[in-house]
Amino acid sequence: MIRLVVMALLASIGIGSVRTSAGNGRTDRPAAAVDLSTWLLQREREAASRSAQRTAPRLVPSAAPAPSRKAVPGKKASPRPSAKSRPSAKSSAATSNPTPVGGLTKVQMAYAATIVRVGKQLQLPKQAYVIAIATALQESRLLNLANWGSAASLNLAHDGVGGDYDSVGLFQQRPSTGWGTVAELMDPATAARRFYQALAQIAGWQNLPVTVAAQYVQGSAYPDAYAQHEPMANLIVNGLT
Repeated sequence: MIRLVVMALLASIGIGSVRTSAGNGRTDRPAAAVDLSTWLLQREREAASRSAQRTAPRLVPSAAPAPSRKAVPGKKASPRPSAKSRPSAKSSAATSNPTPVGGLTKVQMAYAATIVRVGKQLQLPKQAYVIAIATALQESRLLNLANWGSAASLNLAHDGVGGDYDSVGLFQQRPSTGWGTVAELMDPATAARRFYQALAQIAGWQNLPVTVAAQYVQGSAYPDAYAQHEPMANLIVNGLT
């Protein structure tokens, strides 16, 4: 009886209705059967690493951008995270086979190797690799993530599925804010190149703390979060260079 009264009160103040935001497929209000505190915690976690207002810096065009993979024709994506992710063995990160360090998996280490390789191609110093890898550790745990709200990303090779706005890939870059197309950002080499291009536009980035430099590029709602990954990023870079 008490439960019915509570549900009636929640419905009377509008919590019982569910409204879907245009374009992002997420609900703005919880259903009455959902505990309010649990719903609010879930919303906070979804925004934990990124700000809704994040926009990409103006990028310098690359002379030879990495080719992006194409979606599988005719394949329909599931609107929810799948239990199994499509294997990413054919992704650009799998072109090398470095020995994992610091408890990373072979897949994570291969992505780190791709990030370092692109940095070397751009003739950037090791500090840039550390910043990039620390960022990827925070944003995606060094995994190439699709987004369950993006059918295009789900049709590409990925290691997991997230749902933070329209963010995709190693660096959780957002197509809607100018970082590139879904296919480009789901390609690890291209995503790394875009990150470095944005980093290079920050005056004096070489002299900034890792977390500050990463924050300038990412515009995270939690700017200090990258600092915790600096020791691991240094270990990874030292193992790859």
